[in-house]
Amino acid sequence: MSETYDFLFKFLVIGSAGSGKSCMLHQFIEKKFKGDSSHTIGVEFGSKIVTVAGKTVKLQIWDTAGQERFRSVTRSYYRGAAGALLVYDIANRESYNALGEWLTDARTLASPNIVILLAGNKKDLDDDRQVTFLEASKFAQENELMYLETSAKSGENVEEAFLKCCKTILAKIQNGELDPERIGSGIQFGDSKARLLRQDKTRKQGDCFCSV
Repeated sequence: MSETYDFLFKFLVIGSAGSGKSCMLHQFIEKKFKGDSSHTIGVEFGSKIVTVAGKTVKLQIWDTAGQERFRSVTRSYYRGAAGALLVYDIANRESYNALGEWLTDARTLASPNIVILLAGNKKDLDDDRQVTFLEASKFAQENELMYLETSAKSGENVEEAFLKCCKTILAKIQNGELDPERIGSGIQFGDSKARLLRQDKTRKQGDCFCSV
């Protein structure tokens, strides 16, 4: 039986090697911790259907390798992404210091309107913290990012991070900032009914203008 959903969003999970990106994706999809995770080679893929703000959304999620030697490969997957989780490890300052570079890549190579959430992962390692919540919040604010601290181990805020991104994308579709029919938007209509409703709404708006 074919899946039915209103929208399909292309998502990225980006950040330095060892920040827990693959574990976050596994926790989100499988709802369990992947304890024996090794570094991603190239790109891994996962998908999940979620319900957000009354809409059913299928997420196609590309988990990219964080190691420098794979950057040329992973950059090709950025194109046309609608949303991204930018992940760092709260107990590893190096992963935090590299955020600017990852952010530049995402905004240069993906959709210009990409919605990005900064995820301070490994919240369960709070005793070993090297980056304060306040410092990361300030970085997020200065770069117009949403921000959450997450734990791929306990599951804390992992689902919320993806859903928060989705909610923002849906709001941008609603107010016309994002157009699912524009090539490279990272968004597609899933259910034909959603497309027909949108076309009907556009036609009615056109009729209103014509009658003025």
